[in-house]
Amino acid sequence: MHVQEWLDTVPAAAVYALVGLVIGLESLGIPLPGEIVLVSAALLSSQHGGINPVVLGACATAGAVIGDSIGYAIGRKGGRPLLAWLGGKFPRHFGEGHIATAERSFEKWGMWAVFFGRFVALLRIFAGPLAGVLHMPYWKFLVANVLGGIVWAGGTTAVIYYVGVVAESWLKKFSYLGLVLAVLIGLTSMLILKRKAKKMQSASREAEAETVPAAAE
Repeated sequence: MHVQEWLDTVPAAAVYALVGLVIGLESLGIPLPGEIVLVSAALLSSQHGGINPVVLGACATAGAVIGDSIGYAIGRKGGRPLLAWLGGKFPRHFGEGHIATAERSFEKWGMWAVFFGRFVALLRIFAGPLAGVLHMPYWKFLVANVLGGIVWAGGTTAVIYYVGVVAESWLKKFSYLGLVLAVLIGLTSMLILKRKAKKMQSASREAEAETVPAAAE
């Protein structure tokens, strides 16, 4: 079966559910490739007549908002012991350096750390639980959470969808290449975000190293 024909057999409901679930779990605090899934699904919607990009964006937004809200509730109830437990389970994502970096972002930006955190892989995982741990007023969290979810999920879906529409004839001619392109776009965006997160973590460690000698004096 031709790849494009196979893609046309994928149920739209399954795509909506997968995107909402993965993004929701990532927002809740579980390290998952939410952005890769969203980018790939948005590109698929531009080539799959049965997948509505508006519905896709709405499902992604709902997953982001609901996941963050659940993460907030868990973080508020679990407190710092929860972060320590997560650090033991996922040291690459919830290490002390990551937590310190996220906390500084919250101290500096407040509720807008939740909004801008939607666009950074590190903070996208931390935003909900950490806002709960730090007892951020829920109404502030909710406003930033909803706005961030709409702009990030809706914006990403719209941009990738229209890129796919513009390149539709080319992608149909090289359908296998279209699939590879979808994966490469997602992986590239994830690598860029990971690089930014590592830079934030390095800056955090340098700041801590400077603080320790000063305190000793």
